[in-house]
Amino acid sequence: MKIEIQGLNKIYPNGNHALKDINLEFGTGMFGLLGPNGAGKSSLMRIMVTLMKPSSGLVLVDGMDIQKHRKELRKVLGYLPQDFRFFTSLKTWEFLDYSGSLAGLKNRRERLTEVDRLLDQVGLLEVRDRQANRLSGGMKRRLGIAQALIGNPRIIVVDEPTTGLDPDERIRFRNILSQLTQHDVTIILSTHIVGDISSTCQGMALLNKGELVFSGSPENLVKNAEGHVFKLNLNPYEYERVKERYNVISTIPVESGWEVQIVSDDVPEYASTSIIPNIEHAYVYFMEHKLQADITD
Repeated sequence: MKIEIQGLNKIYPNGNHALKDINLEFGTGMFGLLGPNGAGKSSLMRIMVTLMKPSSGLVLVDGMDIQKHRKELRKVLGYLPQDFRFFTSLKTWEFLDYSGSLAGLKNRRERLTEVDRLLDQVGLLEVRDRQANRLSGGMKRRLGIAQALIGNPRIIVVDEPTTGLDPDERIRFRNILSQLTQHDVTIILSTHIVGDISSTCQGMALLNKGELVFSGSPENLVKNAEGHVFKLNLNPYEYERVKERYNVISTIPVESGWEVQIVSDDVPEYASTSIIPNIEHAYVYFMEHKLQADITD
């Protein structure tokens, strides 16, 4: 399956230009959309699932304009919105059963079998009879994942899926999505949590203020930060000065003061060791240094 985004713009009635000439292309596997809050990720997601129309531009799925073929697209689409809601009067299994009927699973026996399979997959089978509104926050997100997966969609769109989840829940969620990539599906993951991208996605795009500022693999983003990440051991006075001058990524207290990791265009004035960057380092370096330098130039 091939998804093409061509010259996409979204301007809201209040004048906010949420998306500015976005051009992207991706196929099967998992693709990540990364960016700060307000970057335009949710606007792009809502357009892709046909809940909102663009001001201009196209989204094509296997050559079909999604605005002209909304009914066909929705048959192969699973969607987990950032603000996931459900009918509080329903039990967990009843909500998923209802979602299955909406997804086109007409045979009740087959649908109930699928409901229990998905509840087991997301770790909710033991609470299938609990009222949905009595689930914990992590369980509610897992129920949202299950409703996005029911009906075996070929395109799965998830918007900020791990917000508010503890580390164990985030790992469980990422593992579920990773298992799905073994099948012929396209998963689009929108997040502002950098670690979700590096752990799951083969390709990614970085949005900032409605503009596409990077598209490629997480590894290529990391390459931008090579030679620009340093570890320093500082006394309290030095630490205060470093905080004022550099982007501090991590701070660990040690006997002599602080062990600090920073990103910088230049070698810092204090004794330092260059370290291999990870995607979090790369994200901060790209947004705070490389992107700003490109704008200045």
